[in-house]
Amino acid sequence: RLGRSSWYRGFTLFLTFLFYTSYHLSRKPISIIKSQLHRNCSTLIRPPNLNGTDNETWCDWVPFDQDNYKTLFGAVDNSFLVAYAIGMFFSGIFGERVPLRYYLTIGMLLSGLFTCLLGLGFYLNIHSIWYYAFFQAMNGLVQTTGWPAVVACVGNWFGKGKRGFIMGVWNSHTSVGNILGSLIAGVFVSSAWGMSFIVPGIIIASTGVLCFFFLVEIAALVRTMLIVVYGQEDNEKEPLLQNSSSNEEIFSSPGQSNSISSEPAEEHTKAISFCGALRIPGVMEFSLCLLFAKLVSYTFLYWLPLYIANVAHFDPKEAGDMSTLFDVGGIVGGIVAGLVSDQTGGRASTCCVMLILAAPMLFLYNHIGQHSLATTIGMLLVCGALVNGPYALITTAVSADLGTHESLRGNSRALSTVTAIIDGTGSIGAALGPLLAGLISPTGWNNVFFMLITADILACLLLSRLVYKEVRGWCGHSPRHRG
Repeated sequence: RLGRSSWYRGFTLFLTFLFYTSYHLSRKPISIIKSQLHRNCSTLIRPPNLNGTDNETWCDWVPFDQDNYKTLFGAVDNSFLVAYAIGMFFSGIFGERVPLRYYLTIGMLLSGLFTCLLGLGFYLNIHSIWYYAFFQAMNGLVQTTGWPAVVACVGNWFGKGKRGFIMGVWNSHTSVGNILGSLIAGVFVSSAWGMSFIVPGIIIASTGVLCFFFLVEIAALVRTMLIVVYGQEDNEKEPLLQNSSSNEEIFSSPGQSNSISSEPAEEHTKAISFCGALRIPGVMEFSLCLLFAKLVSYTFLYWLPLYIANVAHFDPKEAGDMSTLFDVGGIVGGIVAGLVSDQTGGRASTCCVMLILAAPMLFLYNHIGQHSLATTIGMLLVCGALVNGPYALITTAVSADLGTHESLRGNSRALSTVTAIIDGTGSIGAALGPLLAGLISPTGWNNVFFMLITADILACLLLSRLVYKEVRGWCGHSPRHRG
């Protein structure tokens, strides 16, 4: 029989999954409506009572009716991503000092508001690029409340288990959110694209209300309640993010002891400093690796529907629906990456192998991926698994490993800062990818894919030192300790 606190753990896991699904769900519409804002008007029937004489752009949404529309799309994407990248470095600091329930609630309510305001641009007939860029930036800023907070909630609650596998399954909220966001936006994109924003905005605001009333962020409160009310304490005390010997060698410098004290971890109330988190071995390597991995992932997130519409000549709804296959592959990739890294103990090696395999798959997708429907489906699933697998592993299990380094003594408040540093650095790549795609795509989609392949290779190189240490560990070589 499951203990009572196990039900609380499961419920918290479900709630945090739901919360971050809604975060990603509200990010996706902008990529779906791009192919509606700028279309091939010559293939459509022009209404007889329409004013104007430009037969090439009559169906486009000003200001995206010009030849530089891809650059404008890149600017709108980048306004969100730059604000997100900057805000993420501060979000972890606030997340450690503000009750997570309030922090998440405010973030989701504001995100819902700004997402709805983007959709109102359709109904208010707003054609200013600055309107869309501003509210995208504001949305990016408030969405930084999500990731450090939900990771910290899981860190406070979930029982000990297979860290890579459990967090790989849990991290599928990213892909589930992208899929649902694509499908919901696709329903309205061809008729009234404003609703493609408003409906996801209402959804994330509604989950913010759920968060306020139902999220219990501190496990100790429930344990105390169980003792007082039922006269017993649940035996499942050990948090998921407890230090373990797995990967300890990889994330320790030669001068540090790898032994784990059998004494209970000291309860820290003081949050770790930003510089202190940066000094944790492995944080810099994985952060920079995530920069390039997220560059690739977010380029697909924001540009894949438009690429499919342009190259395979699908209509906006079909292109949006087809793009969800990339995220379906991402779910599988994240789970496989977690399982393999659990079995091998090699987080860096798992990421490196998947990134190496992703490079030729991206090349093949660009050249043969649109030859037939079966090829398109297969290549999207494979590319999604190989691109999003390392991204998922680094932002979950690796962040948990690094956020519970021996120097932190299991301080889950430090986990918020470590997670924010890793994801914030990755978000710089997320901002660069769509921007570069917007600048490069007018020269041809081949060049965009060469940029993505280069980013994958650089991500591999940044992990080379950690991979070398993991391989030495498998070969029976352990680091020598001083003293």
